[in-house]
Amino acid sequence: MIVRPMTRLLHTTTFMTSAAKTSQCPPDQGHEVAFAGRSNAGKSSALNALTQQRQLARSSKTPGRTQLINFFTVSTEETRLVDLPGYGYAAVSASLKANWQRELQDYLMQRRSLAGLILLMDIRHPCRDSDIMLLDWARTRALPMHILLTKADKLNRGPAISALNQVQRQLKTENYEASIQLFSATQGTGLEACENLLQTWLGISFPISTVTDTPGSIPQDSNSNEQITR
Repeated sequence: MIVRPMTRLLHTTTFMTSAAKTSQCPPDQGHEVAFAGRSNAGKSSALNALTQQRQLARSSKTPGRTQLINFFTVSTEETRLVDLPGYGYAAVSASLKANWQRELQDYLMQRRSLAGLILLMDIRHPCRDSDIMLLDWARTRALPMHILLTKADKLNRGPAISALNQVQRQLKTENYEASIQLFSATQGTGLEACENLLQTWLGISFPISTVTDTPGSIPQDSNSNEQITR
């Protein structure tokens, strides 16, 4: 297997620090991409799959208990991935929900180094009210948005494509500027497309001639689940 340069770089991702509130975040410089989603949307699995590290992002055994903003460095402290607290879990108290919402909004609206938002939605339950709330915040700030419809392996190809198209139509109807793709951390669906997007948002580039793939792999065409669409 020949490893693509960006994949190899993502493999170097390491834990940096955690913050309970935005005032504790690392210096606001460089570029970072944040991952957000409802509890059990698959954020930890996505981060671990993209970095090829099983324990980099740890999911709580009790949904809704992760209360910290976790920062990870990609090669240098100037390029970071950020794991935001999961949201939308019913068993969490109203006061705790309100506190998380304030911190989440403060981070998304004020963080100058934030280059883009990856919003993860379970393909079987997309566009919940809390997801729309994040889309609204990102739109207010004109922040680049990309949606991963996670756990795509839970549906057959036909229903998965239908779900993708349905979310696309909703985004267009409600005037959200966001790209979208299918994603499965367990099967690797959409990994390369997401890696390429991260490369762009983090300001990392490599000569095209150095980008290779596994020998014998099937090239992705315009109808592939790997494609990012708008």
